[in-house]
Amino acid sequence: MRAKILLQLRPLKQFSIPFTGLKIGKHQFDFEIDNSFFDAFEYSLVKKGNLKVEVELDKQETMLLLQFHIFGTIELDCDKCLALFDAPIDISERQIVKFAEDDLESDDLEIIMLNRKESELDVSSMIYELITVSVPYIKICEENGVNVKCDAEMIQRLESLAVGHQEEEPEQTSDDPRWEALKKLK
Repeated sequence: MRAKILLQLRPLKQFSIPFTGLKIGKHQFDFEIDNSFFDAFEYSLVKKGNLKVEVELDKQETMLLLQFHIFGTIELDCDKCLALFDAPIDISERQIVKFAEDDLESDDLEIIMLNRKESELDVSSMIYELITVSVPYIKICEENGVNVKCDAEMIQRLESLAVGHQEEEPEQTSDDPRWEALKKLK
């Protein structure tokens, strides 16, 4: 029971890299991401996905160099037809982690400062940010999906409900002579 409660408190524990015991040099870490990863982040833009993450950690005396490669698919909703579709993503990014005596903030977005007393590095938030930033601003299944077409029936239904869309209405003849006088001014 205690292990289950502990797992609920730290659902992303598997994304911590214990770097203290590692030798200087390059080390490879692989992670699998599924829907439970996105559930751990409240108000996540992405709710479902199936991704693989390869992290190459280059341990040096004063810093860690991380090279991320994230690939797979995430489920998005189309802004045009509202259908769900799997969008492929392939991300390659680098992150620098420097050691400091106290908790300093870095002005450079590519550099994270880490206290020397720390023994492990949690990469879950870095992975989440990289995935979230890769989500296209406009999500259209025809452009971002693999062999996916927008739902034609839904598009037709949305167009019929759109403001400004009117069925061909027969022109009404008015009996008011003022309107007739105004039409002559054209």
